[in-house]
Amino acid sequence: MDIQIMVVEDDEHICETLKSFLMNEGYFVDTARDGDTAFEMIFNKNYHLLILDILLPGISGQEILKEYRKISNSPVMMMTAMSDERSQLTAFQNEADDYVVKPFSMNIMLKRVEAILRRCGLLQKEICIGKLALNIDEFKAYYDGAEVPLTLKEFEILNMLASSNGRVISHESLLTKLWGYDYGGDERTVHTHIKNLRGKLPENIIKTVRGVGYRLKGEQ
Repeated sequence: MDIQIMVVEDDEHICETLKSFLMNEGYFVDTARDGDTAFEMIFNKNYHLLILDILLPGISGQEILKEYRKISNSPVMMMTAMSDERSQLTAFQNEADDYVVKPFSMNIMLKRVEAILRRCGLLQKEICIGKLALNIDEFKAYYDGAEVPLTLKEFEILNMLASSNGRVISHESLLTKLWGYDYGGDERTVHTHIKNLRGKLPENIIKTVRGVGYRLKGEQ
């Protein structure tokens, strides 16, 4: 699986060094040096991880995080010189997944990136939740040992739900992540795919959170 990472950092040395370290580990990395450019990029491309500075020219990192959470549950790591408690609390209230204070060790940063991606299931070949098993490399789903024949979109929906660590995935997030930000369809597209997916699974393990979206049953 090609893991896409966005690094948003206005310091050229830090930005390019981190990009180089990540690419050497096999990740695909885009960068932005200001908030306005980053804002446009993350709303037009799907990323598995966003590494985000707070003090940026243009839109601040905190504001980008708030807007990003309206459309995506992908993990976000804040990378900043702001070590005060208020900044950290604000970031976590806005649903950041990690907070790294500069200066930092590049080797430790890589380990923290790996830890986040592992928690999301992106560094695993298989995700197992109850009787459900997803083979990420082969795009195959199994339930209680038996393969469940799914379309690619159905597999991607199930993978997104299984990788959410219990978070509810909104209709908007599913549309944006799997069909693209400029997709002209509406929530009925998601509803139809969820209905078909439920029909193929031996048990209904997809719970509807009314007015919000979906999560897998048993996930808190």
